Amino acid sequence: MLAALVVDGYVSTEDARNVRMGARAGRSTVELHPLVLIANAKLPNQREPGRPLSLEGLTEWLAGQAALPYLKIDPMKINVAAVTQVVSHAYAKRHRILPVAATPGEVTFASCEPFDAEWAADLAQMLRRDVHRVVSSPLDINRYLAEFYGVQRSIQLAQDAKAAGYDNSAAILNFEQLVELGKTGEVGADDRHVVHIVDWLLQYAFEQRASDIHLEPRREAGQMRFRIDGVMHKVFELPSPVMTAVTARIKILARMDVAEKRRPQDGRIKTRSAAGREVELRISTMPTAFGEKVVMRIFDPDVVAKDFGQLGFSAEEGGIWRSMVERPHGIVLVTGPTGSGKTTTLYSTLKHLARPELNVCTVEDPIEMVSPELNQMQVQASIDLDFAAGVRTLLRQDPDIIMIGEIRDLETAQMAVQASLTGHLVLSTLHTNDAPSAVTRLLDLGVPHYLIQSTLTGVVAQRLVRTLCPHCKREAAQDPHAWTALTHGWSLPLPEKVFEPVGCLECRNTGFMGRTGVYEMFRLSPRLRGLISAQLDLARLGEAALAEGMQPLRISAATQVAKGLTTVQEVLTVLPPIEHESQS
Repeated sequence: MLAALVVDGYVSTEDARNVRMGARAGRSTVELHPLVLIANAKLPNQREPGRPLSLEGLTEWLAGQAALPYLKIDPMKINVAAVTQVVSHAYAKRHRILPVAATPGEVTFASCEPFDAEWAADLAQMLRRDVHRVVSSPLDINRYLAEFYGVQRSIQLAQDAKAAGYDNSAAILNFEQLVELGKTGEVGADDRHVVHIVDWLLQYAFEQRASDIHLEPRREAGQMRFRIDGVMHKVFELPSPVMTAVTARIKILARMDVAEKRRPQDGRIKTRSAAGREVELRISTMPTAFGEKVVMRIFDPDVVAKDFGQLGFSAEEGGIWRSMVERPHGIVLVTGPTGSGKTTTLYSTLKHLARPELNVCTVEDPIEMVSPELNQMQVQASIDLDFAAGVRTLLRQDPDIIMIGEIRDLETAQMAVQASLTGHLVLSTLHTNDAPSAVTRLLDLGVPHYLIQSTLTGVVAQRLVRTLCPHCKREAAQDPHAWTALTHGWSLPLPEKVFEPVGCLECRNTGFMGRTGVYEMFRLSPRLRGLISAQLDLARLGEAALAEGMQPLRISAATQVAKGLTTVQEVLTVLPPIEHESQS
């Protein structure tokens, strides 16, 4: 293999000699695949100076040598239940092959040894199906051989244990106990196979950058789905009895009442990713026609708390935001629908503001992420500890900065106003489509206009748009009609260079990786405060804000398109229908 790489001009003769001598000297590396040995040496690529020979690049080269297709294995595109039924784990492991696709007429296998093809003819005869071969990384094949067959075996064994009516790891003292456990659905919840499935599920979600895990019971089988970059992806199907056991296991970890299946419950799990990073999950259950639906929202500290540049603020927007939140008192609101990044903006801001000389307190429902710099209180409706009561308590705690999870009613709004009037900075959220509408919302709740005038510092509306994958995006021509529709009424020139999604291994062929915020900054000036009255004309207030420099959400998004971070099509799927403003 080294000789072929030398002939093809990828490796120098001296580098090949050094790798060969190192392989002979190192006994521990005897069983490593040759491609892994060469990749671990990090040899310079003679054809592309400055870039070392990667394992994927070497695997692609090997596929070309064997005149076979190259495949980067994406587990989210493989029907694990189907492919693991084709051949046994022992057979696949012996020949170092992995089934990656299966239909009634053909099966596709990934191999890292493409010149060994005897097994393919034997399998085609045994299976009575056409056998296709592709070439994949040896590390991926080894890893997914263990994962696919391990998880599928755990599912089968858990299903068998459930069907047999016992749990092979929990201590059952007598028949009556078994009957009670069967009624509660706890049979199998502590079964080692179910534990394995749940552990795999969580680690897989962290690895795939999922923000939410959905476990959805159906009549025939339960579905596992991940939300990645705001889009749902189907991951796996579980037999109904195993889904029930997995749900029970998650409820036990979240300290929920396992026996209660008729009412919604909330809980949280603290765990660690494979890299050792602490991750929190917020768990919510809901009764449905076929069982309990579970949603796990993942709060990764590295994702929830970012600096202002990472949030997507431009230099100008970051300056406006700082001018609002670094004041000693006043109310600053963040608005937008659920899942628009309000929590991330607020936590990142609190991390920025929290200093040893300040007392930063929050009242939340629920506490999204526990942070050592903050004093956080959980709303408890069962004991009448709502947002208003929470703020009333915080005001006796000598706070400097107060964060209220959401202003939902007049009493909470009044407490926020009182906190601001007594010299505190108050941060909170509202559900409105744009920033000026927050004033109307406060008036609708019953807050007097003169108190809004004296306490409200500013409002930021925000949305999240997917960002293009930096590994595969390519230059494209911007459709002038789409650009005009996005920037109607604003004299933004058509960008000379924009990009479009392509899809690659890094982004799972979606063309997008990660999300960024787009913002509408509504800072109240003396003139804008004067327009706030009991009979507020929202259109006039919005026009006045535009005249003073406020840019609507779509214009903030247009600047992100011009920077090459996203596309007009992506923006228009996220932003609500827009009434045409006229630039003043």
